[in-house]
Formats: sequence, C-alpha cells, structure tokens
Amino acid sequence: MKSERVTRTQSVVDGLLDEIIAGRLVAGETLPTEADLADLLGVSRLTLREGVRLLQAQGVIVPVPGSRHRVAPVDEWTGLEAVVRFARSGGARRKSSLDLLDMRVMFETGAAELAAPLCTDEHIAELEELLGKMRTAHGQGDVPGFVDADLAFHDVIFTAADNRILVASVRPLTAMLQDSRSETSSVLEIREHALVEHAAVLEAMRTRSAEAAREAMSSHMKQTRDDLLRYVLGV
Repeated sequence: MKSERVTRTQSVVDGLLDEIIAGRLVAGETLPTEADLADLLGVSRLTLREGVRLLQAQGVIVPVPGSRHRVAPVDEWTGLEAVVRFARSGGARRKSSLDLLDMRVMFETGAAELAAPLCTDEHIAELEELLGKMRTAHGQGDVPGFVDADLAFHDVIFTAADNRILVASVRPLTAMLQDSRSETSSVLEIREHALVEHAAVLEAMRTRSAEAAREAMSSHMKQTRDDLLRYVLGV
C-alpha cells in the first residue's frame, strides 16, 4: 500500500513537471486551485499536497503565505532530477547530457581512486561477474540487461570506496543515468567500447593502485564522452 502511495505521489511530481515544461504552468504565476490540480492529475488532494511538498523541497514550487503557491524560475530550482529533466526536455539536450557526463567524470574517477586500495577479493569477484553479465547481454542484444549490469558494476566501485557521503551524493543520479545509459547502450558500437573500457577498469582495480584505477576510469569516461558526441548527439 505504501509503495502505491509513493508511486501516486511521484506521478504528481512528474505530472506537474510535465505541465511546467510544456509551458502550461508558467514561472512566476500562481498554481491553479488545489481542486483543479487534483482533477487534472487524477489524484486525491492529499496525494497532490504530498507531490507539491516534494517539488517545494526541490525549489520548483514556492509557497506563498495567504495565497496559492507559484512556480519558481528554473534557475532557482535546486532539485537535480527536476533540473536535468527540464533541460533534456527543453531543447538543451546536448548541454544537459554533457553536463551530466561532466559530473560523472568527477564522481567516477574519484570513486575509482578511493576504491582501488580498499577493494576486496569479494569486490573483484562482483566486478568480474557483472562484466560477464554485460558481455552476455551484449551478445544477446539485451540492452536493459546490459544497462543494469553496467550500473551495478559502477555501484560496486562506489561501495568499495567506503564513503557514505559519496554514495549519498551519487544516488540521486541513478534514475537519470538509467535513462542516459539506455539511450547510449542501444548503439552496438558504444556497447563494444564500454566492454573494453570496463575490462580495463577491472584490471586496474585488481592492482589495488589508486593511480591506475583513476587513469582507467578517466579513459572510460573519455570514451563515453566521445561516443555520446559521435553516435548520439551527432557532433
């Protein structure tokens, strides 16, 4: 029951963001009445309020004492998911994709550097298993399976880094990375390149060398950027 409620609340968040992105709810203007919004989104007023509170926490909706809430300008938004969703839907797809990748470079190379000296035999075994799953999924043309194994491979490295703040910082990116990875991994050449780069990262992790792991992950990120530009963005 709780899961269904969370899903309904997320549908309010998604629905309101869609209305804002489409320009039907305009920055600076007040929101329609609670009753009208609930009818528009097909939810109860309670569920609507929960969704609105989530968007308030992300800076998308601003409470106005004594009046209806208003939509904040995009440059005042603080929620990463909302900002990226707006950018990818608002004609700035190339920039938002590259901005997200730039964030990955900082997180991923640092995580690899931290993780390598701390990497246990169990971590290595997990990385080997996940690389094997990526290879199998690639051979079968199973893009969702490939993406799941890819994301899990990187999760092992973040876990091995043993830094809770790092993990908490990366977690909000998960859903967005799922979308972007699905887009890029649908290209056969990109999957082939990813397999080579992941294998190199695994070998670097085996050495327990922070420098080697950072270099290998940096190479992986560079290849990812080159492939994004060439095969997806057509640059």
